[in-house]
Amino acid sequence: MSTPSQPPPEPLPAGLLQDAAATFGLLSATVRLHLLWLLSHGERDVGTLAEETGQTVPTASHHLGKLKLAGLVRARREGKRQVYVLEDPHVRHIVQLAVQHHQELSGDVRQTKGA
Repeated sequence: MSTPSQPPPEPLPAGLLQDAAATFGLLSATVRLHLLWLLSHGERDVGTLAEETGQTVPTASHHLGKLKLAGLVRARREGKRQVYVLEDPHVRHIVQLAVQHHQELSGDVRQTKGA
């Protein structure tokens, strides 16, 4: 509800809304959100990510591929290891805010601030 002192927001282009919805769509899969949460705390190789999310390496790789295609993460080779890094600082912030929000709602405020 807007107050008399606030003008209505500018209309958003349909393409921008579709792109934002697509990002939320990617974040709606629990495993992808978990991968991004882990990567928001530092780079990890696919084996470590699979282990930390309770997924198989092929499953983790599949989801990381979707995130990479969307430009949210990037990967590099280190010998035989594929190391992933969260590419988009805005997505890092969204993921951290979402997790922190739900931790606060549930009364579980463990180590999310400044993460």
